[in-house]
Amino acid sequence: MAESSGFSIPDPPEFIPDWASEAAVEWAGLDDFSILARAEERTGRQIDLRFAPLPYDTWGFHILRGRRAGIFINRRLPERWKRFALFHELYHLLEHRGGETFWERTAMPMSSFERQADLFAWATALKEWDECWEESSV
Repeated sequence: MAESSGFSIPDPPEFIPDWASEAAVEWAGLDDFSILARAEERTGRQIDLRFAPLPYDTWGFHILRGRRAGIFINRRLPERWKRFALFHELYHLLEHRGGETFWERTAMPMSSFERQADLFAWATALKEWDECWEESSV
């Protein structure tokens, strides 16, 4: 794990599962507006994205209230890690719709849900970073 501007930057996973790579294809490269529009269509919620000054140990979080959702990303993060945090929270909105109280009643530990969101975020971010690298070397 590396250090960047007060943040502990995670090392990439050794392996990204096929499900994460396949799910990442439709999200990588979209601008924030397009991500939110697509997520709103999928979830049926109005989603707001905010970049806020959060503590260094908080990369982001999301909240749900009725038909609305908010994604809050730490504005102090380096740009590429803001995208990673956005994809992580997006995955929770798309796939973990029952909320924390629901998931606490399942046999699966919360760490498993966090791992799934991280794998999706890694798959999506790496696709973007690879595309950016390919464009800059042309």
